[in-house]
This record gives sequence, C-alpha cells and structure tokens, in this order.
Amino acid sequence: MSRYHEFDDDEPYVVIERESAGFTPFLMGLALGAAAALLMAPRSGAATRRDIRRRALRVRRAAETVASDVTETVVDTFQDARRRVEEQIDTARQAVELKRQQVHRAMEAGRLAAHEAREELEQRIAETKAAYNAGATVARNGRTSVAADEGDGDEG
Repeated sequence: MSRYHEFDDDEPYVVIERESAGFTPFLMGLALGAAAALLMAPRSGAATRRDIRRRALRVRRAAETVASDVTETVVDTFQDARRRVEEQIDTARQAVELKRQQVHRAMEAGRLAAHEAREELEQRIAETKAAYNAGATVARNGRTSVAADEGDGDEG
C-alpha cells in the first residue's frame, strides 16, 4: 500500500500531523488561561492583585522546589557516576599492579633458572674437561708404557 494517496480536489480531506509540541506549551497555555481567568473574574482590583501575588508565590515556591529536586538529582547522578569511574580506575590500577608483580616474578624466575642452568653447564664442562684430561693422561701414560714395554721386549 502506498504511503501517499491520490485525492479528488473537489472532496474535502483532513491532514493529521503526528508531531507533538511537548509539555511546555501545554503548561504555558495553562498559565495564560489561569491569568486570564483571574483578570476577568468579578472581584475588586485589590483582591485580584492579592490573589495573583499569592498564586505567583506558590508558583515560585513550586519552581524552587522543582529546581532544588532537579539539582539534587543531577548532583546525585554526578556523584554516582564519579564513584563508578573511581571504582573502575581503582580496579584498573589493581589489575596493572597485579600484572606488574606477575611480570616481576616471571623475570626473577627466569633469571634464577638461567643462573642455575649456567652453573649446571659450567659444572658439566668442568667434569667433561676433567674426564678428557684424565683420558688424555691415561692415553699418554699408556703410550709411554707401551713404548717402554716395546723397548724392554727388544732387549730380551
């Protein structure tokens, strides 16, 4: 179905706009109507002025009360938002501190493991050198004893 319909120019039709003016124009109209009713009421000028003053004071007090309530609500909302942001900042700081400590512990563990591995490697190298030197000594002594034995065998 099409949004726009064709109308015959000769027939009357009604256009309905779906825009709301809001609450403020309603309150303005209400205030103007009340003021007009007061001014046209069959009272003396002094009584009407006194009544207008009294109603104006009531409206002023009501406006002050609303303003105070709105101010308190805004302040409460601001403080609540500030508290939540501070809590999130504290949580983030704690998380950063925890990660920093974990990194520090991991680095220390790595340093300790590297130190132990170096000591073990140096010990193995020393043992290997000692075994090599012992084998070399045995091999040299064995050659000299074999040479000495061969020299003794020639004499006999």
